Amino acid sequence: MATAIDVRGVSRRYGSTTALDDVSVAFEQDVIHGLLGRNGAGKTTLMSIITAQDWPSAGQVEVFGQTPHENEKVLPRICFVREEQRYMDDALAKHAFQAARDAFPHWDQEFAEQLIREFRVPEKTRIKKMSRGQRSAVGVIIGLASRAEVTFFDEPYMGLDAVARQLFYDRLLQDYAEHPRTIVLSSHLIDEIAHLIENVVVIDHGRIMLDESVDELRGKAVTLVGHADSVAEMTAGKELLHRETMGRMARATVLGPLTEAERRRVTELDLDLVPVSLQQLVVHLTSREDQRQTQNEEAAR
Repeated sequence: MATAIDVRGVSRRYGSTTALDDVSVAFEQDVIHGLLGRNGAGKTTLMSIITAQDWPSAGQVEVFGQTPHENEKVLPRICFVREEQRYMDDALAKHAFQAARDAFPHWDQEFAEQLIREFRVPEKTRIKKMSRGQRSAVGVIIGLASRAEVTFFDEPYMGLDAVARQLFYDRLLQDYAEHPRTIVLSSHLIDEIAHLIENVVVIDHGRIMLDESVDELRGKAVTLVGHADSVAEMTAGKELLHRETMGRMARATVLGPLTEAERRRVTELDLDLVPVSLQQLVVHLTSREDQRQTQNEEAAR
């Protein structure tokens, strides 16, 4: 499959702070990607550089084979919707939609009007006077109706209530099926968007920790629950992501799939196998990275 975005050796430093540290990652074309990580992990910085709203300190970015910065052939093909999108103080929603219609060559006005009705956006209210949910809806509508070939959603739907978020997910999937494009979703609600995304990129401490398809991630980790001695036997020699003990019982999450022989032994030991959700996997991986970071810092002292 073709590559829409190619990031090679990108670093971004702000004074003594390193937001991105030698990041290399590719986003395949016409795929829904999840860009996941904790606050301050580097997600927004990476998206800002790809969309030419920030410059890298080192490295190179290409979108559709071209550098996006100051490139009029590339920038109209990219839509970047932030959680806290900024608008003119006196801007109405209809002004934001008009600007988007002028900016994006594939803008679908009929689809935009449908979304405005469904999200109940008051077009004659100043955006700065809207509720957080209404402001989020404005950004979501622009991101969907733009039909930009590369679309980034940097958690703009966080302000939506559960019903409105589900509406966003439904419309995103429906429109993506009819009009495939490269979509990157950044979110803290990992399990909530797990059914949407086809590829997962996890970033932590400004570095890429994981870049795999959702299919590849299934079975990447497993949780064993049962007698502590039996759990210890099955986790010996494996990479342990998490462990907790409750008296004689233990619960441990290990990285890597179990072999058929190991699964038979799990049955013999009367252990329970619990699947690990995408959110749990990301939490365990980033917690492990925190521990490594702390150990490195202590070793350097």
